[in-house]
Amino acid sequence: MVSYDDKNRYAINRRTMIEMHLRGRGIHDRRVLNAMERLPRESFIGKKYASSAYDDNPLPIGMGQTISQPYIVALMTQCLDLSGSEEVLEIGTGSGYQTAVLSELAAKVYTIERFGELSEQAQASLAKLDCKNIEFTVGDGSCGWSEDRQFDRIIITAAVPEVPEPLKDQLREGGLLVAPVGGQYTQELVIAKKNNDCLSTETICGCRFVKLIGQYAYGE
Repeated sequence: MVSYDDKNRYAINRRTMIEMHLRGRGIHDRRVLNAMERLPRESFIGKKYASSAYDDNPLPIGMGQTISQPYIVALMTQCLDLSGSEEVLEIGTGSGYQTAVLSELAAKVYTIERFGELSEQAQASLAKLDCKNIEFTVGDGSCGWSEDRQFDRIIITAAVPEVPEPLKDQLREGGLLVAPVGGQYTQELVIAKKNNDCLSTETICGCRFVKLIGQYAYGE
């Protein structure tokens, strides 16, 4: 159980995160800021690192994976330009924190995680927050969703050498995709828009993510 003092400290740290790490670095989408101010990031991090929940850096979540720093979560979400009516595909459920942010801002979230243990932990954390507009699956995210469907938005939360072909196919015409694209150690965060079955891309900034393992991504 979280004490009153802990709750108060987390609330203060969350507000500092919003003002310093997000607004202070150019995050301006009010819906994104409001969602991240509401959501308890500490709920998605183990007790060992909970005190650092609102520091602007990634933290370990097990299985060699990390929860992205708050700024990157906000930036990628802002790039998706969500109005609330979209169906979003997330590649890499991880801790479930990015999933929770998307859940607040989109009509439906479909999320894929390679590790069953992480997916189960994320589902438990999200259930406690009563997030109901999410579908989960465990599998190879580079192959996209198992059913034959398309999405308004796709977000890839692990590094890929290039945008996987199945994900290009699963992006609706006019849809947006955000992903870290590049080498295994450093990448560029790109936003891609689908027009006439082709992707036009724009580079946002440099970044560093753990690599996506899969048939259309990196090998083991």
